[in-house]
Amino acid sequence: MASVLNSDKDGEKPPKSTVTLPADYRPSPDEEFMNPLQLEYFRQRLWDWKKQILAEAEGTLAVLQNEPLREPDLNDRASSETDWSIELRTRDRQRKLISKIDAALRRIDEGEYGYCEVTGEPISLGRLEARPIATMTVEAQERHERQEKISRDD
Repeated sequence: MASVLNSDKDGEKPPKSTVTLPADYRPSPDEEFMNPLQLEYFRQRLWDWKKQILAEAEGTLAVLQNEPLREPDLNDRASSETDWSIELRTRDRQRKLISKIDAALRRIDEGEYGYCEVTGEPISLGRLEARPIATMTVEAQERHERQEKISRDD
């Protein structure tokens, strides 16, 4: 659990941007792909997502520290342990998600965000809206998943 919380690097703040987004801004295919407004839009979405995950993790940690883990009744204890097991698995998935968010933020800083790591083609804005951590176009992702399936079946 602590590893999730420490991934924020002691209160790391998003870098100050020279771009100010209009309040109702949404990326549009009519504008230049990954222009400064689009990059700032996705940077803010990723930071907000990361902050939300970290806040949830802090809440889980606080409850874990304050709630007794030993229930007197065996059924209650089993139920509590199952609930905590599920919660901790969720937090582990979110820890992995934070590393993907951090990688996406690095790609923004390096000027690689929004482009497929396999083909170099732009990833559609719709896909980035739905999954801001996407690293491949839908087509490249489908090919990758088919290859994985074939490899697993061998």
